[in-house]
Amino acid sequence: MLDIHFIRENADIVKEGAAKKHIEVDLDRLIKVDDERKLLRQELDAKKAEQNRRSNEIQILKDVEREKVIEQMQHLKSGMAESEEKLKTVMVEWQQLMLTVPNIPDMSVPDGESDADNMEVKKWGEPTAFGFTSKGHIELMLALDMADFERGAKVAGFRGYFLKGDGVLLTNAIWQLALKFFTAKGFTPMIVPSLVRREALIGTGFLPQSEDDLYKVQDELYLAGTGEVATMGYHMDEVLTKEELPKKYLAFSPCFRREIGAHGKDVKGLIRVHEFYKFEQVILCEASHEGSVKYHEELTRNSEEFIELLNIPYHTVVNCGGDLGLGQVKKYDIELWVPGEQTYREIGSASYFHDFQTRRLNIRYKDAEGKLQYAHSLNNTAIPIPRILVSIIENYQQADGTIKVPDALVPYVGKSVIGGAQ
Repeated sequence: MLDIHFIRENADIVKEGAAKKHIEVDLDRLIKVDDERKLLRQELDAKKAEQNRRSNEIQILKDVEREKVIEQMQHLKSGMAESEEKLKTVMVEWQQLMLTVPNIPDMSVPDGESDADNMEVKKWGEPTAFGFTSKGHIELMLALDMADFERGAKVAGFRGYFLKGDGVLLTNAIWQLALKFFTAKGFTPMIVPSLVRREALIGTGFLPQSEDDLYKVQDELYLAGTGEVATMGYHMDEVLTKEELPKKYLAFSPCFRREIGAHGKDVKGLIRVHEFYKFEQVILCEASHEGSVKYHEELTRNSEEFIELLNIPYHTVVNCGGDLGLGQVKKYDIELWVPGEQTYREIGSASYFHDFQTRRLNIRYKDAEGKLQYAHSLNNTAIPIPRILVSIIENYQQADGTIKVPDALVPYVGKSVIGGAQ
């Protein structure tokens, strides 16, 4: 959430930022409602001050004069109740409009309407070439009894899946390697809730805009699509000390997404599923643009290094304005090479938000002068399961139908080849 004073003083800049993100927002209406809010607040404050003055008068008045003032106060209270009711109504609209105002993208964010307009900023490794006819991950995993998609759909519905045998061993190996790798980078590991309250989703910017993509369990409780939500909610309504920052968390959780906007896309296999697992990097730092930029690059590089450890070709793209979310100032996507599709597919995103999320969640700290400031927040996917299995299995397949285990995972899998004679 942007500060209303900033919005009023920089309305043109905010409008330009919204246009760059291709997000519709009615700033003119917001400012008009804010004027009403301020006027009603002033009127209410004036009436409260008058009420206090009259209350003091009553203490010293007697008889007729005292009764007269009491009668006047009754009318005053009635007027106050009416003003408070009007203010409540105006505040509802004001809050709803405030939640629609997007954060301003960084100047380095390229123009564009969708992910098709994202710009490559880095490429590592060359697309895998095979001296044989390669197969997709579905065929490979079924042949090696690593997954069952038919029974997955029977039990869990569309996009359901079971991981089995070596599919589980490989998954567990990735988790263990990720835990070791990212905690060595100074991140505190946490297992965080997937079941979260509405406030945490509003605070992180997923509501109200993305409600259709969330599973609502009951009133005010949802299944989150990323561990970022619970991790950011961890310090909600808290005041941290400057010395505590930066806070670096490695959050692990099951994740759930309805994939409403992906109807007809990736309907088979493990690219796009409703239920998955993810390690998420989350940072809270001081309110400094330079600091946010530094940590953004650090988070991105952490994930790149992990992919390089697995020796999978990838490229990193900077997201265009139209591919940014409501709160993101800037975002990078890391995309892995998928031989079966002969293209790169997203494995994770790194974003920074300035104080957009922390202002909503009321996460503050005391700076060197003891002044309260809203912290800055950042996050990045460390690694998602099962999507990472797609690139590992397809890039490491061998002519005999077996799968070579990446060297970094061998100690955790317990073997160097999946399938064939063990």
